[in-house]
Amino acid sequence: MGKVVLRDGRTAQPFDQPVTVGSIYMMKLIHLVEDKVHARSTGPYSLITQQPLGGKAQFGGQRFGEMEVWALEAYGAAHNLQEILTIKSDDVIGRAKTYEAIVKNEDILQPGVPESFKVLVKELQSLGLAIEVINEEEKATLAEEAREVPELETELEAVEETTETPKLEAEPEAAESQTEQEVEKQNA
Repeated sequence: MGKVVLRDGRTAQPFDQPVTVGSIYMMKLIHLVEDKVHARSTGPYSLITQQPLGGKAQFGGQRFGEMEVWALEAYGAAHNLQEILTIKSDDVIGRAKTYEAIVKNEDILQPGVPESFKVLVKELQSLGLAIEVINEEEKATLAEEAREVPELETELEAVEETTETPKLEAEPEAAESQTEQEVEKQNA
């Protein structure tokens, strides 16, 4: 083992430089489909995000990443995306209502707000940002309340700017001299 001087097979002349020689070991890796296959209907969810756990060991779901979302967007599969990113992911209320609708053989309602969005809002609020989520009902209520508030009618009067400083009541001499000047102007 190591570097050995080898010879050319045709001419039997030795090569100029020694060549590394050694035994090659191979190990067969056994990958069988029955060991790899994994499926999930329901199972454990993350406590914070309410998303399915990842990996076969935790009986988790298949990750649907950002690039997969882009692919479905390119195909225009908006309803599939909505289902994957809400009901099949972290929309807790939507998940329960969908199950109930399937059992009762009814139409599935529109999905709700994903838990990951709620976590984002809480993180922004913890940074001191005043984030409020307003749904359609609240928006209509706010618009109705805004219509009920009477508009304030304000009239602005123009105020002339003077370079004179205002006279205080504590200075009676100044007030007297001012009145004397006014009297002189009226007499003139």
